[in-house]
Amino acid sequence: MTEQQMRARVRYVIGPDGSPLTIADLPPRDTKRWVIRRKAEVVAAVRGGLLSIEEACDRYKLTVDEFLSWQRSIDKHGLPGLRATRVQEYRD
Repeated sequence: MTEQQMRARVRYVIGPDGSPLTIADLPPRDTKRWVIRRKAEVVAAVRGGLLSIEEACDRYKLTVDEFLSWQRSIDKHGLPGLRATRVQEYRD
């Protein structure tokens, strides 16, 4: 089974708050204000196979580095690591 076929089978993933997350639940394509919840939803969608990293970056006009920084922040500090304020407390 190819990656494309596997992705076609994934209809939802579990979002950061524990509820099901579908493509329709993701932030709008024109999102400009990236709050913690929205960042976490996009990361969960990619990790769960709802979107590829390329699709997410294209959809939201993100760089791969920006998206990967969100993933690293979640891995290292949990959701508080995605805060835009006090970011210096969570950076090395």
